[in-house]
Amino acid sequence: MTDPARPFSRIKIRTGALVFCGQEVALLRRDRPPGSHYTTPGGNVHTGEDLLDALSRELAEELQLNLADATLPELCWIQDSMVTRPGSTPPPRKIHMTFRCHIVPEVRARLATVEYDELPGGGSEPGIVEWIDYQKAVDLPLYPLIGRAVSALPAPDAPAGNPYLPSITDENYTWR
Repeated sequence: MTDPARPFSRIKIRTGALVFCGQEVALLRRDRPPGSHYTTPGGNVHTGEDLLDALSRELAEELQLNLADATLPELCWIQDSMVTRPGSTPPPRKIHMTFRCHIVPEVRARLATVEYDELPGGGSEPGIVEWIDYQKAVDLPLYPLIGRAVSALPAPDAPAGNPYLPSITDENYTWR
């Protein structure tokens, strides 16, 4: 049994995707008082949910993307996250699983341009869908910390290399 008062006593799994259209990748930009930050479209896996089913659900919710309109998702990176954050609930340890898929311009034209994230107390927070040259990801405040790995790809469909990325901790990330 885990102690809910202890940080990282719970583990969550998050699936996210780098959705490529040519050289550009879809990222969600959230604007908050300390500044903007980016994340991959995706979210937490529900109890008992298959990883690809979770990814499909999240991409449909956030981008209005049906995975049948994309290439088969490829697992590229896994990253462990143990980062403290504000709030009264102890933060979970989170395992980020980042997939990659590709779409054509006709599919991109049908996708959402804004995604609304539900907030714990009610209401929602908008996330702007931005299409960014994937090689510029290294310069972005991107969470999980995949910017360097994404930008290092010689081409959008190049092999991703070692799937395990260094852990995210309070030493290399500050929660926004």
